[in-house]
Amino acid sequence: MPNNPPKAKQLVILSGKGGTGKTSLCAAFAQLSSQAGEGNHAVFVDADVDAANLSLVLQPNLGQPNEFWGGSLAEVDPALCIGCGACVPVCRYDAIFPDPNRDDQVHWVDPVACDGCAACVYACPVEAISMVRQQEGNWFHSETPYGDLFHAELFPGRENSGKLVTLVKQHARLFSGETKAPIVLVDGPPGIGCPVISACAGADLGLIVTEPGLSGLHDLKRVLSTLQHFRIPSVICINKADLYPDGTLQIEKLAEEQTISIVGKIPFGEEIPKAMLQGKPITAFAPKSLTALAIQDIWENTTRMLLS
Repeated sequence: MPNNPPKAKQLVILSGKGGTGKTSLCAAFAQLSSQAGEGNHAVFVDADVDAANLSLVLQPNLGQPNEFWGGSLAEVDPALCIGCGACVPVCRYDAIFPDPNRDDQVHWVDPVACDGCAACVYACPVEAISMVRQQEGNWFHSETPYGDLFHAELFPGRENSGKLVTLVKQHARLFSGETKAPIVLVDGPPGIGCPVISACAGADLGLIVTEPGLSGLHDLKRVLSTLQHFRIPSVICINKADLYPDGTLQIEKLAEEQTISIVGKIPFGEEIPKAMLQGKPITAFAPKSLTALAIQDIWENTTRMLLS
């Protein structure tokens, strides 16, 4: 029987909050992976579907939008509604009112307030209310100068971001199998909520980007606890490590206590914001800078652990 190709290893990059440099690091990793030669490049995923920004740095040729259909909302058929109001008391979200555009007692469901619980559907004696599926966003498979990017955008005010993250990752994983890419590189959302849990699903290694300081240490502990709960091995990268040496020492102490590797420290550098303004990864914009060289070491250390 023919040997099945090895599955791509998944690296998820996380931080406790936005603004720690996670996406800048991920963009640099994308550029560095493209230098590995044919067949060794990574597939990239922007899992921050609520505020996707990896594409701002990778500058992709945007692919065709693919619809993402999530939950369902209640809708009243005015031709069937008898205005009995049986639906109003069962709605826990106060989403049902007499239609303000009509003079009769026909009711209307506020789509912003509706939570899709369907209680009103079961309460209606004439079956005038139905659940209607909603398009909640789009996902894309786009080509960047450094490889293939899977990303998405959730429509404003919509939910199910975790489901959309899962969908995007599934397509990236299937594509990595078709192209035999060794790594799926996931730029995770900030925090520790549902989208983060979806981004972590199936990950082989989590890279936590943190900054020295009380808030950075606090967020590091939260993300670390999340990864440990799902039994995902973790490593740490300290960004702006030279700005607050005492804070960096506190992170190093925590890593030592938890027996977690620190794969590198990134010094503060003005090249990062300049690269962002140009829409380029730092490793492409200023490859000889101390920042870019530190990130290259982190990439090599991380991939060595991931692929071993």
